[in-house]
Amino acid sequence: MEAVLNDLVAVEDLVRFEKKYLAEISSGSLSKGTQFEYAWCLIRSKYSDDIQKGARLLEDLLPKGSKDEQRDYFFYLAVAHHRLKEYEKALKYVRTLLQKEPKNTQALELEKVIEKKMQKEGLVGMAIVGGVALGVAGLAGLIGLAVSKSK
Repeated sequence: MEAVLNDLVAVEDLVRFEKKYLAEISSGSLSKGTQFEYAWCLIRSKYSDDIQKGARLLEDLLPKGSKDEQRDYFFYLAVAHHRLKEYEKALKYVRTLLQKEPKNTQALELEKVIEKKMQKEGLVGMAIVGGVALGVAGLAGLIGLAVSKSK
């Protein structure tokens, strides 16, 4: 799963699929396949703006897709939001997929990775808050000690 989450698109692939996407838009005949391919490239970019654009393109495809296509859209939306560190959204998409396909092993694995990441981020956040609280308590104690010694 880490390979899927950390895979970066080659610049030449992104350029090639963007040209195809723009050509189809300008001709007025954008296919779902081309939009998906371009979105898939964008979510594998190292730039968050590209990833966000790819997620918007996938969200646009959701109501238009067949059951099989929607599986891919939900999965890659979860991947995109994981890469953006929007773990709650990522979890929402992967769980929607799991409601439709409870035994989808890739989705189950992705769900575990997202949950672990959320847990880790939560613990890191709590550690920072705890450290600040200890620092404030320690400072208050020192001030109290200084005041009592001055009397």
